[in-house]
Amino acid sequence: MTDQTPALRLEGIVKTFPGVRALDGVSFAVMPGEVHALMGENGAGKSTLMKVLGGIHQPNEGQIIVSEVPTVMTSPLQAKSKGIVFIHQELSLAEELSVAENIYLGELPLKSFGRVDWTKLYAQTDAILEKLKVGFNAKTRVGDLSIANQQMVEIARALTVDAKAVIFDEPTASLTDAEKVVLFDVIADLKSQGVGIIYISHRMEEIFKITDRISVLRDGQYQGTVVTAETNEEGVTQMMIGRKLDLSRAAVTHELGDVALEVRDLSCGKLFENVSFQVRRGEVLGFYGLVGAGRTEIAETLFGLRNPSGGTIHLDGNEIRINSPADAIAMGISLVPEDRKGQGLVLGMNCRDNMTLPQVSDLTAGPFVAEGAEIAIFDQYRDKLDIRTPGWKQTVGNLSGGNQQKIVIGKWLSMHPDVLIVDEPTRGIDVGSKSEIHNLIRELAAQGYAVIVISSEMPEVLHVSDRIVAMYSGKVMRTFTSEEVTEDNLIQAISGITPTNKVA
Repeated sequence: MTDQTPALRLEGIVKTFPGVRALDGVSFAVMPGEVHALMGENGAGKSTLMKVLGGIHQPNEGQIIVSEVPTVMTSPLQAKSKGIVFIHQELSLAEELSVAENIYLGELPLKSFGRVDWTKLYAQTDAILEKLKVGFNAKTRVGDLSIANQQMVEIARALTVDAKAVIFDEPTASLTDAEKVVLFDVIADLKSQGVGIIYISHRMEEIFKITDRISVLRDGQYQGTVVTAETNEEGVTQMMIGRKLDLSRAAVTHELGDVALEVRDLSCGKLFENVSFQVRRGEVLGFYGLVGAGRTEIAETLFGLRNPSGGTIHLDGNEIRINSPADAIAMGISLVPEDRKGQGLVLGMNCRDNMTLPQVSDLTAGPFVAEGAEIAIFDQYRDKLDIRTPGWKQTVGNLSGGNQQKIVIGKWLSMHPDVLIVDEPTRGIDVGSKSEIHNLIRELAAQGYAVIVISSEMPEVLHVSDRIVAMYSGKVMRTFTSEEVTEDNLIQAISGITPTNKVA
């Protein structure tokens, strides 16, 4: 950061929507050659600020200054032409086109008479892909790539222009550990070239690993900027939520009830085999393991999305057969899925309709849906779960991640399940909302629900669980009580190491 002229500066940005002041005089700057984190809870204004920067929204007040030149951004294409490049969390790729066509979409190299210069296009693309160390080439159809590799295509777009600033929005959400290393190398390379990096992420370990400074928004207002090396997670969290965060879990003060769900030697082809466990009413049973361990597949089998190849499922001591999600719901088993946007919500619908969707056939008055009954259900669970929304008419896609997750949980709680399965309860949710979701899970257990939590985050599964099932390669390695589990023995178990130090 030797050049003291900011690569990008936003001054006094105000953005209002009907009834909402989303940004309230925000000023923010990123220097050439620095990685600058932008943090805040969901709903703090980060996305709105970036949309203003990208020309999607026009500010009511304030200005954008690129390399000390005041600029009006009227579209994402203009932002890119000014050297402002976005790597979006939500993929925006054309799956039927090749990698090369996606990377240079709208800017394809041309020969005479407007013909595409395919040789040049593929050569340029392969040169970029070589920097990213990916295992596919320019001609690969994007729809044939994994989500992680599609994310790498998004990142490749940033390398096609003379960028002044590159904005990464939750770039590692779908990347493996190996791909994260490549991404961080790319960011380091951009940094060495004097490009300013804005890095938006909820993952504290990444923030403290790669960033130079951290700026925080709260409720649409700028809270300040700190040097990363001079602060810690607690300090940043307090800036984000305005209070200290209590990460300790209170001891269980309620009596556990009878066994609600028992699984005996359950198998599903090669996905998992001979899995056995119990969960009691009033208990949170955590599942922890590496990607591919079989945790989500077990949840999907219990919810009727997969057919087991062996074993039995027992509810309240009685063996049951679950052939479909409708069977699971009727028997009192509900699933909050891992992908809330793709599987848990209809983003274009309002809050009320999302929450009552599974039971809409039961809420009819003649040929019509009983609107009053729907609103009553929404109001009940909005209050119970502290869902922050102006009202039931609000489109779910406009809510923060934490409030979207509460809508999904409320949807299934309104069905009055005996067993609630929550897969990755806080993925993509800020630290303050995480704490709320964790407290909610504990409260649901205290109310007598049998809760199963699947998480890829060790602190989370340690924090909310009474017992933890450690899985490796489709098998249950060990089941720990909260008293006996440690980070070391949990890591050993999910790595396939038995207590006798032999790999399974």
